[in-house]
Amino acid sequence: MSTKPKNAINLSDSAKVDEQSVKPFTRSQKVYVQGSRPDILVPMREVSLDVTPTDFGGEVNAPVLIYDTSGPYTDPSVQIDVRKGLGDVRSAWIDDRDDTERLPGLSSNFGQMRLEDAELTKLRFAHVKNPRRAKAGANVSQMHYARQGIITAEMEYVAIRENMKLQEARAAGLLDQQHPGHSFGASIPKEITAEFVRDEIARGRAIIPANINHVELEPMIIGRNFLVKINGNIGNSALGSSIEEEVAKLTWGIRWGSDTVMDLSTGKHIHETREWIIRNSPVPIGTVPIYQALEKVNGVAEDLTWELFRDTLIEQAEQGVDYFTIHAGVLLRYVPLTAKRVTGIVSRGGSIMAKWCLAHHKENFLYTHFDEICEIMKAYDVSFSLGDGLRPGSIADANDAAQFGELETLGELTKIAWKHDVQCMIEGPGHVPMQLIKENMDKQLECCDEAPFYTLGPLTTDIAPGYDHITSGIGAAMIGWFGCAMLCYVTPKEHLGLPNKDDVKTGIITYKIAAHAADLAKGHPGAQIRDNALSKARFEFRWEDQFNLGLDPDTARSYHDETLPKDSAKVAHFCSMCGPKFCSMKITQEVRIYAANQRIDAIDVDVAKGLAEQAERFKQEGSQLYKKV
Repeated sequence: MSTKPKNAINLSDSAKVDEQSVKPFTRSQKVYVQGSRPDILVPMREVSLDVTPTDFGGEVNAPVLIYDTSGPYTDPSVQIDVRKGLGDVRSAWIDDRDDTERLPGLSSNFGQMRLEDAELTKLRFAHVKNPRRAKAGANVSQMHYARQGIITAEMEYVAIRENMKLQEARAAGLLDQQHPGHSFGASIPKEITAEFVRDEIARGRAIIPANINHVELEPMIIGRNFLVKINGNIGNSALGSSIEEEVAKLTWGIRWGSDTVMDLSTGKHIHETREWIIRNSPVPIGTVPIYQALEKVNGVAEDLTWELFRDTLIEQAEQGVDYFTIHAGVLLRYVPLTAKRVTGIVSRGGSIMAKWCLAHHKENFLYTHFDEICEIMKAYDVSFSLGDGLRPGSIADANDAAQFGELETLGELTKIAWKHDVQCMIEGPGHVPMQLIKENMDKQLECCDEAPFYTLGPLTTDIAPGYDHITSGIGAAMIGWFGCAMLCYVTPKEHLGLPNKDDVKTGIITYKIAAHAADLAKGHPGAQIRDNALSKARFEFRWEDQFNLGLDPDTARSYHDETLPKDSAKVAHFCSMCGPKFCSMKITQEVRIYAANQRIDAIDVDVAKGLAEQAERFKQEGSQLYKKV
């Protein structure tokens, strides 16, 4: 007898991919760079460029490679079906290491309970496999392998991905101009190699968030000596949003460049929502497990227990979550330090743990059980994202005793995680005025021994509700330059409401700008390739190339077409702002042509001769600056 409710529509039958997310970019194709084994295929987006017009020399322009986070969604050769999830990228690599085992079923009590609930059939992802776990006594973290001198397939993958065929780009002349950067002590090499990746992970300066149960993952790396990454947040709430909407937000976010995605769901069906997200995600997925733990006790923070939280960690690790935000630095003694703040404790996770500590007058159980948490993390290779539960929620509270006290504790916990060979990054603020941002970065490097820093902004002023993607983008660019490894995006809806798809895109594009500006300023090898190509296209009035090389081709094209909508304007040798008579670039090219036709070298000789004659005349007339007339 069927347990399916009458007239119920199964999501596993009806779910569809967001069509906007799978549309290929114009004049772009997905290319794959193969590594040392046939199944290491690293995706990149190759943008084909037009030939330079004859008036500008008529040269062929080499295609430009762009770091691509969109996964198979923008590859027309791949059949996308969100009901089945993405293809398997990593299982063969994991199998070859022979240090994991397939469990007979879910080991989390809550996971088992959800699986047995017939009412959830219509929401459940239908193709769930039994999870993996490390064999007894084994450590399956990328840090553990790195410290054994092993270069994993994941490490080779990210080295190819970060390097972006740099040598070929240099040979093609795409890097003939690149300003030297100022890296504030970072150790950025001229070329990213697999050995460099291994060494950075072993040192703790970088992480590859890659749970062994997230086999759909295209590996990426987070660290100050690599490209600055960005995170986008999604997740339902008690106010609404469906599972299908959250999967659509995921695919939309990675289309525009989100390197990781955090599922911050706090509403119904958190477990089922997360399964759909992970199975359809080519990027690392992070969570804040305390949110789901709180749902399990009906929102009463005082009722939280270590046993319930531990079960939640295992539940999520077995689904494939790649990194956990753990607020283990919110200690009982720090809570009174927030009493005189303008905005108190603004972190949800921080406030939950502060309330628990005060209610029980005990130390934070995430802190006292930290070694046990490490044992879980290394059994699935889940990375720590040590949460800043006492981050400032206003610029008035920036860099205070509570914030920096917690940061020192996070440094202590980082060293404990490293003793277990568990990967770790540190979360940071928040709201910080510009003059205090570098102090935050310097303090984090000192306390946490260069573990990757991951910040929310920071917002540099509090006066712009509706524009906090801009107030925070300013701070994000600065702290990214100073050494922050990953920037958590802020949307225009920050502090105001739940972001929709347009808000998500705006936040991501804003933060891609900030991250890229930081890469340029740091002097990351190859960072200027795209700028050089777009600048050349702009000077040569190759309009389609300008659109296609941009972070947001759709918006650039629509803005251009508001002024010059006809297709003929796409080949016009003037810009839409100045028009044909006053375009500075058009005038500059005309000057170049004139100079070439008039033999400008001969003109230079005549000018020099004329100046010499005037100088001699000045001397003969008494060398007087002013003459009466």
